Amino acid sequence: MIPQAKIRGGLRILAAACAVAAGVVLGGLAAAPEPFDWRLPPGVAPPPVPADNPMSAAKVELGRRLFYDADLSIDGAISCATCHEQHHGFTDSNRTRPGVHGTPGRRNIMSLAGVGYLSPLTWADPRAATLEQQMLIPVLGESPVEMGMKGQEAELARRLAKDACYRRMFAEAFPDDRGEIGMATVAKALAAFQRTMLAFDTPYDRSRAGDWSGMDAAAQYGWALFNSERLKCATCHSGPAFSDSAYHALAGQAAADDTGLAEISGRAGDLARFRTPGLRNVAVSGPYLHDGAADTLAAAIRRHFAATDPNAPTAAEITDLSAFLRSLTDAGFLKDPRFALPQTACGEPL
Repeated sequence: MIPQAKIRGGLRILAAACAVAAGVVLGGLAAAPEPFDWRLPPGVAPPPVPADNPMSAAKVELGRRLFYDADLSIDGAISCATCHEQHHGFTDSNRTRPGVHGTPGRRNIMSLAGVGYLSPLTWADPRAATLEQQMLIPVLGESPVEMGMKGQEAELARRLAKDACYRRMFAEAFPDDRGEIGMATVAKALAAFQRTMLAFDTPYDRSRAGDWSGMDAAAQYGWALFNSERLKCATCHSGPAFSDSAYHALAGQAAADDTGLAEISGRAGDLARFRTPGLRNVAVSGPYLHDGAADTLAAAIRRHFAATDPNAPTAAEITDLSAFLRSLTDAGFLKDPRFALPQTACGEPL
């Protein structure tokens, strides 16, 4: 027979466990995470968020600091922000950019405005379906080498962990992981920060709300052309970020030295197919296309049409289309301090 004292003790433990569970389920408002403030205009849904990486202000701020930290590269010379500059819509003005060892870049740097809405996330590799996965390409990738940390994951964790403020920030951002500092939590923090790169305060967006003051006649006509059955720009450039996230080959595009999606898929039909880039802040994010070969919006538009295409836009229509594309610029986004190099961390100057 089990002693009554043990039974009573077991019941007390069980009751306490049930009370805790009830507090989480029934009175769990205190334990539930606060809803994240996306600061989006009415009617705009936030980007999708993976269930295992919920948004939090602490995680975003950690990701922001990591984004600007050159310790994420092997020689401490390159950060994410080196190639993704805020005033260029989080890309840069080079056709390609070499990595830490001078390895030539293969493709043009993609803008990060609205990147949270996109999947997959690179020009021609569908395996990078989330921002958490994509982050590993520049940091650990070898074709080409960008930040050069392949095989140095422990060194990266060591660098960050020696900073007391980083230890505190990881603890606040990842309480369920006991503040673990490693590639998984670094990737999650960077992804959370990038999901906040939303650029919806543009003349075009304001016109959708009834304020046409920023859309002149050329931009309005360009918008009509963009959506026309003849040019079909909106067929591929659709959705919140103006991208269908699908792969296409441009009419006048030759494979040259870059086979595009075919490099991964091995299918001849994927030759020279690249993912549709987003268009928010496109006017400040040139040069354009996967190879950066189009220096202007007009040149990029022309590259979408074969020379003999009877539906190709005229010179005047290209001017109007360019005016519309300029209306997708969120000037505030380009200097918003929430996305800029942090000046302090843990209450101290950096």
